[in-house]
Amino acid sequence: MSYTRRVWAAVLMLVAASAYAQGTGTDEDILAAREAYLAGNAARLETHAQRLQGHLLEPYVAYWQLSLTLGEAAPEEVRAFLTANRGGPLAWQLRGEWLKALARREQWELFDAELPLHAGADDEIACYALQSRLRASPEEALREARSRLVARDLPDSCSPALSALAAMGALTSDDLWLRIRLALEGGQVSQARRVAEWLPKGEAPEPGLLETVASNPAGYLARRNFRLKTRAGREAVMFAAHRLARTSTQQAADHWTKLEERFSGDERAYVWGMIAYLGAMRHDPEALGWYARAGALSDLQLAWKVRAALRVGSWPDVLAAVNAMSERESAVSAWRYWKARALKALDRPEQAAALLQPLAGGFNFYGQLAQEELGGTVAVPATAYTPAAEDVRAMGQHISLRRALELYRLNLRTEATQEWSWAIRRFDDRQLLAAAEVARRHEIYDRAIGTADRTVGLHDFGLRYLAPYRDTLKTHTSQLALDEAWVYGLIRQESRFIPDAKSSAGASGLMQLMPGTARWVAQKLGLKNWRWAQVTELDTNIGFGTYYLRHVLDALDGQPVLASAAYNAGPSRARAWRPEAAMEGAVFAETIPFNETRVYVKNVMANATYYAHTFGQQIQSLKQRLGVISARRDREAAAKDLP
Repeated sequence: MSYTRRVWAAVLMLVAASAYAQGTGTDEDILAAREAYLAGNAARLETHAQRLQGHLLEPYVAYWQLSLTLGEAAPEEVRAFLTANRGGPLAWQLRGEWLKALARREQWELFDAELPLHAGADDEIACYALQSRLRASPEEALREARSRLVARDLPDSCSPALSALAAMGALTSDDLWLRIRLALEGGQVSQARRVAEWLPKGEAPEPGLLETVASNPAGYLARRNFRLKTRAGREAVMFAAHRLARTSTQQAADHWTKLEERFSGDERAYVWGMIAYLGAMRHDPEALGWYARAGALSDLQLAWKVRAALRVGSWPDVLAAVNAMSERESAVSAWRYWKARALKALDRPEQAAALLQPLAGGFNFYGQLAQEELGGTVAVPATAYTPAAEDVRAMGQHISLRRALELYRLNLRTEATQEWSWAIRRFDDRQLLAAAEVARRHEIYDRAIGTADRTVGLHDFGLRYLAPYRDTLKTHTSQLALDEAWVYGLIRQESRFIPDAKSSAGASGLMQLMPGTARWVAQKLGLKNWRWAQVTELDTNIGFGTYYLRHVLDALDGQPVLASAAYNAGPSRARAWRPEAAMEGAVFAETIPFNETRVYVKNVMANATYYAHTFGQQIQSLKQRLGVISARRDREAAAKDLP
């Protein structure tokens, strides 16, 4: 850290410390209080709470105490906390917990009184509200129940209300079968079975049937002794067909071709829609043919129809699929961009330009591509506003940001990030840039980037695309002949420059190394005494990460798009996603089957363009960076030894 930055960090920490010096509790008390809360030990929590009166984080201690006893707490006590902390994340969080506790205890009058004060969407609370309305307004509840039936994920709190409505005869068999289908499409067999219990007597599937189909769909389809005279029998076969398509779309299509004449037109179209969608995700070249046999498609199925069409270069199918989407889905940047490309390919340039021009103003993957499609070049906007020193100092005194900084200092990142995000949610651009600068000076780089990213009219790309640890990174990227801008773009996406970042999958450090990858690199480098505890050390993490990235890049023909996909999802998957014929890099990125990896690759490549500007590199368009993905080879031995 530079001398100036060290001074600023010390000053800001002293200011924050002086503001809550009246609290007598220590860091150990805060951490112990949180541990007591997580362990459910109210007595031990109370001991530490006594020592933390007046502390900056006292509201968290009070929240932990109330949360543990919410089932027995008097309404006056809860409301007192909500009033004292109104406008903050803890009040919002506690009110949500309280509403759920009230509903579970069926204290509906109190629930109804508090519900209007709850802000934000929460499906579980919405389903509890449905239960409450069912008591007084069954017709209104029925209307909402029907809308909830088509939700992909249904909280357990919806079950009592839907069960009651089914018992009243307010939900038809078709309503319930729609819900069962949605559950089965998502692989939620247990939920489908629960809904099936609400069907009229004799209409539900036989016990264990859905589980049998889910575990061995090919074996079930091979039996042939189906009970197709019943709805349950037909739905089981249809479920088997699309369940099999998850692992073998060709096998599923073969089975369904032999069976479909025994089903209605709507049933045939439904199954072909599912097979086509799953086939498109598996890059099956016959997917578009299966789509042609499908009926009405969901937005998700249409999205994959676009991707299937892109893989084979069928621009009329791209255009038709986007036009069939709902108004909301077709407004998504990806589909506006690809629709414009389709219009351009079909010799309708004016219509294409009308779609591309608004997109080109966005600082993202599609904004860059749209700008280039219009003949322009991507440029970083000039910094129009820099907060003055007094503005940064004033922002450093914001109570929620002070709490967030203290929580970050204690490494309570979940609570800190929630506190920070809640504080900035209504900031204007000037406030956002001042808050981002506060975060940068405290070396909380993920908050600095995320906060600066939110500005609408005033931008500071020096904050959006921070480049910390550059001396260390430059040493390794130079030694390995890696594009520094690309590596920074990747790290920004991986960890937002949090040195000790840990993912739920077990990845650690700035470059999010997995244990197997780290061991592989250590072996390649001949480090016999290397230990996993070293993985978050800055030089070690960057050294291992860049070494692995260089090998992945070499193994995948020097193509950064493929290497980025491999870094996130593994080299074997990246190789499997390669096309049969050479393909535009943007099309490859768009058709990656994993949602996380697809977003990741787009962001890494867009980041790299902006970092190249920041570093003063020779300008390279995003299309040039994406390049052309070469065809899959029969043998790719160079990548076989990669983890």
